[in-house]
Amino acid sequence: MKTKLCLLYGGKSAEHQVSLQTAKAVIQALNKEKFEIHPIFITTEGQWIKGRQITEPVENVSDLEFKEDNSVLSNAITSLMDETGKPGYDVVFPLLHGPNGEDGTVQGLLELLNLPYVGNGVLASAAGMDKVIMKNIFSQSSLPQVKYVWSLRSAWQVNPEAAYSYVEEEIGYPCFVKPANLGSSVGISKCTNREELAAAYKEAFQFDRKIIVEEGVIAREIEIGVLGNDYPECSIAGEILPKTAFYDYKAKYEDGDTSLIIPADIPEALYANLSDLAKKAFKSLDCSGLVRADFFVTTNGNVFINEVNTMPGFTPVSMFPLLWKHSGMEYPELIERLIQLALERYEEKQQIKYSF
Repeated sequence: MKTKLCLLYGGKSAEHQVSLQTAKAVIQALNKEKFEIHPIFITTEGQWIKGRQITEPVENVSDLEFKEDNSVLSNAITSLMDETGKPGYDVVFPLLHGPNGEDGTVQGLLELLNLPYVGNGVLASAAGMDKVIMKNIFSQSSLPQVKYVWSLRSAWQVNPEAAYSYVEEEIGYPCFVKPANLGSSVGISKCTNREELAAAYKEAFQFDRKIIVEEGVIAREIEIGVLGNDYPECSIAGEILPKTAFYDYKAKYEDGDTSLIIPADIPEALYANLSDLAKKAFKSLDCSGLVRADFFVTTNGNVFINEVNTMPGFTPVSMFPLLWKHSGMEYPELIERLIQLALERYEEKQQIKYSF
């Protein structure tokens, strides 16, 4: 029998368009002989729209943006259940990036409905989405990081000059200002002076109520893919070589003005160290399924973990799938492996007793 697979994509997030690109790529790669593909599109307003089963390749991303009509209009719960009120799918693949999808909210819903789903659980998704919480956990796990501070919008509005002075005292320039709960380099700015810092705060607070400011270091950007549940494995390493000041949204998704070097030209000892740190980060957040672990490697050999991404870019030309392709796992195989990991984790959870 075919596996009845639900794809969740779109979402109420600044990364909505990235999610659509991911969904199209996954649909093209899925083996239609093994999987029934059932799409659910989430609009930017948060409306869930259940589409008809997909049996043919999708030509355009716009074909996945279903319109609201009586035949498909639904909501989060009814979209995922069948007419008898039972789970309507064998497994759900949330192809959602950013808040309201990658941050534990959808994962919590799927847990309540007792549906198997691909990727990280509630805790790992929530902690991995919030860069401040993630870095605090990494600190508890003694993972090496650059200096960082954070701020709430309310505190900044009351006394912006105090916020800027604190950054200058604790971090200095250059530094990077980021929304705490976002990805794909949305809302990130590099700052070299007070004027740029003020503009960066204004920009980042458009996307979140909390921001993080990180020390800028001159370093290579090395990334490793991690795959698994309790016993994660690492891909080979890759390197990001942006031609702009940093690897921003435009460089990632629009102009392609970035080189991805796979495999990264690094010594075996460094790769072994990065792999150990990637697995340690994975376990510290209690991750499952997949993450991409991002590192800084300075010219004098210092290694800092920057972050892990619990739902990394997932088109065939994104770093995570490319890392696994160069490690011997092609894109369709990677998708099937993630589905298998989801079902394995689900079966393990069914062993938990809820009465005594």
